Amino acid sequence: MTIELAGETAATSLNRRLTVWLCRLAGLLLFGAGVFYWARLIGIDPVHLGRFDLMPIWWRIAAPALAVLYPVAGIGLWMTAGWGGVIWVLIAIIEAVMHLGFPALFGENLLGLAAHAWGLGMLAALRIVAWRDDGRRTRR
Repeated sequence: MTIELAGETAATSLNRRLTVWLCRLAGLLLFGAGVFYWARLIGIDPVHLGRFDLMPIWWRIAAPALAVLYPVAGIGLWMTAGWGGVIWVLIAIIEAVMHLGFPALFGENLLGLAAHAWGLGMLAALRIVAWRDDGRRTRR
């Protein structure tokens, strides 16, 4: 049995819980992706030429930026802070430019881009529902 806040409907409570679960799950995944980028930068990645000093220049630009942005977005989403979602959008834009704009340099990562699009779409849908519910409550 859940305890609802004063003036909060069951639908609002469900939306809030779903948003927190989505943010926490995405936060863990993004933080893990950040750890992967750091492992790649210091040479733990088993991929040939994975270390920073052996990377091509285009990866020397992209990898450190993503290595910093991914964990920051993960922490922001875990805390369900608004800036976590904003940084996630920034990461998705950077990776879309990398993998769709320059597939010869960075390769194609359509699955990763689809995961970003699905997660951000779900987050946007939950936030729109919460926004509409807040608007209905204030008009009453």
